Amino acid sequence: MYLISACLAGKPVRYDAKAYHYEAIQKLMRHQQVILACPEMLGGLACPRQPAEIIGGTAQDVLTGHAKVMTQQGEDVTQAFIIGAYKTLELAQQHQIKTAVLKENSPSCGRNFIYDGRFSATKLAGTGVTATLLLQHGFEVCSEEEFLARLTDL
Repeated sequence: MYLISACLAGKPVRYDAKAYHYEAIQKLMRHQQVILACPEMLGGLACPRQPAEIIGGTAQDVLTGHAKVMTQQGEDVTQAFIIGAYKTLELAQQHQIKTAVLKENSPSCGRNFIYDGRFSATKLAGTGVTATLLLQHGFEVCSEEEFLARLTDL
């Protein structure tokens, strides 16, 4: 059973209300091997919503109260990101998920990269808030690129 970012499964829940369509993920859904989650929406944010980035530290710093997640307009959405991360963790634990497939570059879900916190479209190595929390609790977390590459290697 996989936990997959809802936006990767064709659900229009991204900050800009867009979605992605990957046939391999659709196939897993047809075989009922997927639990979908959008941590940001689970945390109470609307769709569409303003883009947000981690400011002043890492996702770990966000979880410990030493950094924030802010929108480009200056709204502090840190609590929504933390709540959504914990609700996603609960889902993963309830459904005995082994692997979470999360949207790369997202301040919630990024596995290898996130944006730099300056809204400059510059990426840096790092993980999002939800990805960090899942990793801390022993879940395997991969980006959509890593997951899809695995499937084609089979």
